[in-house]
Amino acid sequence: MPQVITPSVLAAAFQAFNFVFNDAMKGIEPTWQKIAMPVPSQAAAENYGWLGQIPRFREWIGDRTIKSLNSYGYQVANRTFENTVSIKREQIEDDIYGMFSVAFAEMGRATKLFPDELVYPLLNAGFASLCYDGQNFFDTSHPVLDANGNVTLVSNKQAGSGPRWFLMDTTRVVKPMLFQKRREFAFVAKTNPQTSDRVFETNEFVYGVDGRCNAGFGLWQLAYGSQAALNRANFRAARQAMIALKSDFGRPMGIKPNVLVCGPSLEQTARDLIKSKFLPVDGAPGETVLSGAVGMIDNTDMDVVEIFMSPWLD
Repeated sequence: MPQVITPSVLAAAFQAFNFVFNDAMKGIEPTWQKIAMPVPSQAAAENYGWLGQIPRFREWIGDRTIKSLNSYGYQVANRTFENTVSIKREQIEDDIYGMFSVAFAEMGRATKLFPDELVYPLLNAGFASLCYDGQNFFDTSHPVLDANGNVTLVSNKQAGSGPRWFLMDTTRVVKPMLFQKRREFAFVAKTNPQTSDRVFETNEFVYGVDGRCNAGFGLWQLAYGSQAALNRANFRAARQAMIALKSDFGRPMGIKPNVLVCGPSLEQTARDLIKSKFLPVDGAPGETVLSGAVGMIDNTDMDVVEIFMSPWLD
């Protein structure tokens, strides 16, 4: 016999769904914080013009030199996201709503991982998406002032047509990417036929999750993007280019690449390159072939960076 739909029955169903939703998130570890800085937001959009004016010390002679933190107009606007499902009244009435536990568990998992879904595809699009200095995040023409105050153009990308891979310095407070959070994702329900037109008209109870956030670009200097082959020569060239980077007026930035980020198609290549004790001879200058190991050389780049694979990358 169908049970009578009362407020207490609906409350019990909501509590059950909410428990499953939140419980599913406990064991999930999103990875966006490996490469992105969390930024709380209090407005419709946040301005990150200050990224181009990270202050550095100078000897105090005469008056202070005041640096503006709003020299650029790079903004990240918050976006609203939702994930909503409905359940027929009869399914609550017949006390079979427990069968939907898996669906609400998956909704909880998707909610916890959603920042990854924003951050990594944006990183992938960095070759054709603008950052704070008006250039694409990965570009050959980032403007930087040399020691004499003249504009020079600096690159943080390698050309190619293969799968993308990225070398990053994630050791600083500011990260290569940003994850901006305006409103936490929350589990809500519309189940009252007296107040919900949807419930009254369709005989369905509605459950959903919504929140406000967005991803953006941080400092381009902390990331190097490549579509060239992931090999010893290209990896070394990218790493050396990052280490050699200088800020305005020729001051070393002290970049220390520590993470190699790639998608599934390059994970094994990356592991072979970074985790192997020996590598095949590739003709690079200064190679010394190991005695007794025909065609092999000592891998001096072994474990010089951490390898991180994201399924959201090519």
